[in-house]
Amino acid sequence: MIRVGLVDDQTLVRSGIRGLLALTGDIRVALEAADGVEALALLQAERPDVLLLDVRMPGMSGIALLQAMRDGGDMPPTLLLTTFDDDEALLAGMRLGARGFLLKDISLERLADAIRRVAAGETLFRPGLTERVLDGVRGGAAEFPALDLPERLTGRELEVLALMAGGFNNREIAEALGPSEGTIKNHVSSILSKLGVRDRVRAVLRGLELGYI
Repeated sequence: MIRVGLVDDQTLVRSGIRGLLALTGDIRVALEAADGVEALALLQAERPDVLLLDVRMPGMSGIALLQAMRDGGDMPPTLLLTTFDDDEALLAGMRLGARGFLLKDISLERLADAIRRVAAGETLFRPGLTERVLDGVRGGAAEFPALDLPERLTGRELEVLALMAGGFNNREIAEALGPSEGTIKNHVSSILSKLGVRDRVRAVLRGLELGYI
């Protein structure tokens, strides 16, 4: 059984997530808090397998709680939850050690999958798509020469592609993931080559088509 800690200032959100996870056979909410201060006190006594943490809360925010847990040297694997695409919070959370970033309107299937993967030690980044990418989808910008079976992206390339979907540039991706900006540039070039596209927007669209994002 995967034990989840749930921190969100909205009672209805906590109730909804708790109810959804109760439908799974292997995940249950074992710790629940309405703000960062309450969560910090509870986490001193009990450490969940995965922490679902709201980004924006009154008082101590999710990012502030991440910082406090990191300073204390005992941070459970954490997934950040938000109702909107918050680029600044995503980068801050990643720098502080968050394992993933999910929108609150995510389906039960994807939420449960994310929890299982993070509990197993994986890192999951699925930032919301920027308006630029969404406009491309609506405008039919996905027209590019399709490859029958593109070469599979590596795990690091998948992380870079996810951040490209969030609109981050090479420098920001390097700051978030750790490698040099030159290394990220090489990853981006490899992604474009493997997907058979000529620019970043088309790479994101191709990644969507193939289910990489």
